[in-house]
Amino acid sequence: MNSSRRKFITQSALTVAGISLLKSNAFSKPFASDHIVGIQLYTIRDDMKKDPVATLKQLSSIGYTHVEHAGYSNRKFYGYSPADFKKILSDNGLTMLSGHSGLDGDRWNKSTNDFTDEWKYTFDDAAAVGMKYVISPGVDESLCKTEDDFKWYMNLFNKTGEMAKKSGVAFAYHNESYEFNHNLNNVRLYDILLKSTDPALVKQQIDIGNMYAPGGRAMEYLKNYPGRFFSMHVKDEIKSSTHEEGYESAILGTGVIGVKEIVDYAKKNGSTKHFIIEQESYQDKTPIDCAKEDLDIMKKWGY
Repeated sequence: MNSSRRKFITQSALTVAGISLLKSNAFSKPFASDHIVGIQLYTIRDDMKKDPVATLKQLSSIGYTHVEHAGYSNRKFYGYSPADFKKILSDNGLTMLSGHSGLDGDRWNKSTNDFTDEWKYTFDDAAAVGMKYVISPGVDESLCKTEDDFKWYMNLFNKTGEMAKKSGVAFAYHNESYEFNHNLNNVRLYDILLKSTDPALVKQQIDIGNMYAPGGRAMEYLKNYPGRFFSMHVKDEIKSSTHEEGYESAILGTGVIGVKEIVDYAKKNGSTKHFIIEQESYQDKTPIDCAKEDLDIMKKWGY
């Protein structure tokens, strides 16, 4: 929850260059020809740091066929070039259609009036590894304080969407929790974001767990913004005395979110095609065991 994933991705961008990691591309077998069930690799982030190849093989062995990354920096995925990473994925029967890379204000070079090369390469490398979506997790909070700053920032989102198309991929946004307890002119930031971004240029990945503690309800957004969310982070939450927001993620179906009702609704009524399992806290279980249990539950639910 909060900006933990965003911070993790930023920190990984500084340290991952020396890490040899991989064996990705794993979402579970689709329950329809155009639907996939997968896992966000942030779920098993420590295992990926220690031994990515073994970890990804494990994910494959327990039934995943698709993954979503949270580890790209210095033009490498978990320390591997796009070509090498793609081969590792292929060798293990995995597919990676999406991944997380944050759009901050410093991605725009004001002196050249253009995006930085680093941001441009993000989309070229995504295409090279076989991705279809580059997803920004959370917002640059420094640009969410005033209407003018936020308007400029949302323009960067739309411009990024235009640029992404040139590389043959799409740009998308993933909500954290900040957007639900911060307002501009008494309007929730997330609603402003949805209304300020062009649906044709900025796709949406809804995280049904992150929004819960600050008052966001996934079903409300699925109904109020029909067809807007191509992807969903499937997550449950339980009350917690150790987490600052009062909740932490848990095994699907054990918490307060009402996960099955939400995924069933999205499958039947929405345009949601990607259902990505994510768990960030484990209640004394191992991350890989949680990943298996979550997938087993999704399968039991008919996914």
